[in-house]
Amino acid sequence: MLERLYDRLIEASRRRHAPAVMAAISFADSSFFPVPPHPFLAALIMADRARAYRWATLCTLASVLGAFLGYAIGDLLFDTVGLWLVRTYGYEGHLESFRALFAQWGFWLIAGKGLTPIPFKIVTIGAGLAQYPLLPFFAASVLARGVQFYAMAWLLKHQGSVIERWFRRYARPIGWAAAAMLVAAIAWLALR
Repeated sequence: MLERLYDRLIEASRRRHAPAVMAAISFADSSFFPVPPHPFLAALIMADRARAYRWATLCTLASVLGAFLGYAIGDLLFDTVGLWLVRTYGYEGHLESFRALFAQWGFWLIAGKGLTPIPFKIVTIGAGLAQYPLLPFFAASVLARGVQFYAMAWLLKHQGSVIERWFRRYARPIGWAAAAMLVAAIAWLALR
């Protein structure tokens, strides 16, 4: 199943509008959309490794532009859209501590997010909510997203064949493990 999905994603990435779709997903991921752009970026790179850094640049730019929408949601629309998104992702109980963290560690919180599983949209909305200054917000967003996307581009450009062989060899166990983790997460949420 994962191999078929992978093959379909690679096939779709060869279409003319694939870069625009990846950019739109990257933009939306930084502000409101729950689907990360990483699988789409990976597919574009695997389909055309010569353009790996071009795709990473496009993904980074779109993500940083989307980060400004997330910032606007936090700054201007928090009582409506922002609060709904924070509740959706289960971070409502952490808002005040998040504001205090931004006051002290804003730049590093945004930049360091690239190394954590915290959705980037939560950080961008939080930056708007804390009214963090825009220039450091921009610089930290470029750093956070750029490190992720360029590292991915470098890895897939130089080791993509090895990674693809490994993935195809272990796709079935990976799929079963992912399904087991999904069932465990649903069970944990249901029993919580």
